[in-house]
Amino acid sequence: MDMVMKLGAISPVVIFSKSSCCISHSIETLIRSFGANPTAYELDRHPNGKQMEKALIELGCQPSVPAIFIGNELVGGSNEIMSLNVRSKLKQLLIRANAIWV
Repeated sequence: MDMVMKLGAISPVVIFSKSSCCISHSIETLIRSFGANPTAYELDRHPNGKQMEKALIELGCQPSVPAIFIGNELVGGSNEIMSLNVRSKLKQLLIRANAIWV
């Protein structure tokens, strides 16, 4: 779990995904559309991917991907990101995390 939390703090926006997950790709595309440049870890291609996936599940991510950290905090998965976007709060969160500038 420590490794996931450390990686989640590396960048203003960190996405844990799998290369075959179309929802992960859609969430990354949405975040990039605001001008953010997220760091993405594809668990199926990462040497410690299975351990990281287990840690994400322990943190409450169900399903385990996508899991999105913004501003060093686990925001959640695709449902949480889409909910923030629909309520016009995702952009504000990205600004507060210094992931984008206005």
